Amino acid sequence: MIQPSIDKLLEEADSKYSLAVVAAKRARELVDGAVRLTDAPTNKSVSIALCEIGEGHVSYTFNDDVETEIPVEE
Repeated sequence: MIQPSIDKLLEEADSKYSLAVVAAKRARELVDGAVRLTDAPTNKSVSIALCEIGEGHVSYTFNDDVETEIPVEE
């Protein structure tokens, strides 16, 4: 069984896509030497990142300050 479950992880994220981005960024931090925030019984960086997200140790915010104008052709 995969732990934590996708349902548990989606409680911490807006969508599967944002979850994937956050997990990938955290996994890269772990590979680069960041301290683990969980005692998950695995050495795989993506699994550790997902466990940290599921336990609420990792959160995220998106920068919504950037306004994008899409030109409309008339």
